[in-house]
Amino acid sequence: MPELPEVETIVRDIRPALVGRQLGRPSLSHDDILRGVSRRRLLRDLRGATVQSVFRRAKHAVLDFGPRRLVVQPGMTGSLIVYDRPLSREEARYAVLRAPLDDGRELVYRDVRRIGKLLLLDDRAWRRYTDAIGPEPLAPDFTPERLGEALGSSRQAVKKVLMDQHHLAGVGNIYANEALFAAGIDPSKPANRLAPEDHRRLHRELVRILQAAIASSGTTVRDYRTGTGEPGNFQLELLVYGREGEPCRRCGTRLIGTHAIDGRITVFCHRCQS
Repeated sequence: MPELPEVETIVRDIRPALVGRQLGRPSLSHDDILRGVSRRRLLRDLRGATVQSVFRRAKHAVLDFGPRRLVVQPGMTGSLIVYDRPLSREEARYAVLRAPLDDGRELVYRDVRRIGKLLLLDDRAWRRYTDAIGPEPLAPDFTPERLGEALGSSRQAVKKVLMDQHHLAGVGNIYANEALFAAGIDPSKPANRLAPEDHRRLHRELVRILQAAIASSGTTVRDYRTGTGEPGNFQLELLVYGREGEPCRRCGTRLIGTHAIDGRITVFCHRCQS
């Protein structure tokens, strides 16, 4: 699933083309990606709406129309692209939501497997939605102390807590693996047993890695594409994720891969992470 850097890349790519633009008559090919809104209401409320801002919250792209916000969770295979040309047959095949813009371009949400979700929230629903999500790790007020507060409230494995969107926004499996390796922390260690120095080190590495991934347009392992339809490049810089069984690039020890922590692949070096 696209994580913070991938969704941030998408948002930055599409924002200049969308802010201030008015949507024409949208179309929806399937309604199984809708959550809490009917097809009829979605199409009715989007038609004629003007995009006031485009931003990211956690792993979600948000189009703000003033009284309502369209929240897009891309899932494994979703992408948001503004096209300035007709779609090819292959592009149109998986286009779930299409909305013409008043400058002749078209906003398209594509989703090959339709794992993503679309929500349309008014102000009250938006407040409930965003209040349930943890702090943003790239926000100016996100400090090592605030990270420590999030981690210190749980006895679960630190990797699992990092990925829990109620504790911290936007971090998923790829960047939890990478940050814990860079910080030298055992991913299975109970989160509430980390010391203040661990919090400072993990905070520093997490912020650094997320910023580096954004600078590289995110990580493309298989399906992810930027807001311009291109793959990301941060996969070329991954030190542990996807490298189980290969030598650690720090000490040469064989990297271990396990699904025991949270059901997803955790890759780590037992020598460098203690």
